[in-house]
Amino acid sequence: MPEVQLGDTVKAHYKSGTYIGKAIADKGDRYVIEVLAVKKHPMQGDLHNPHQTEGVFFHERKALAYHEKMNVKKPAVHPHSELIPDYKQSLRQAVNDYKEKLTKEETTYNQAAMKCLQQLEQTYFK
Repeated sequence: MPEVQLGDTVKAHYKSGTYIGKAIADKGDRYVIEVLAVKKHPMQGDLHNPHQTEGVFFHERKALAYHEKMNVKKPAVHPHSELIPDYKQSLRQAVNDYKEKLTKEETTYNQAAMKCLQQLEQTYFK
């Protein structure tokens, strides 16, 4: 695993989403990452029972906000050398990518996740 230095731009996986950010603190087994862009929108629903809608609490999961801080386990943080996209544009792209994935198959989970994403879009892009 390549070493990450404080101040480096990184890609970090956190709670089913993937973000581009800056490493701002080292907390031993974790880095504190400041969010600068969204690479992959978090999954909707119950993370402990993925792709299920029956008998679970179906969570609406927002993407982390611009400049929000997250504590990420070091193995989930990787150097990122590409251009950092604009936060709003990256969020829109991540939402669109997730929606496209959900439309490929007609399932109860995909319908519920799509409904959550459509509600989130109104919050994100009003």
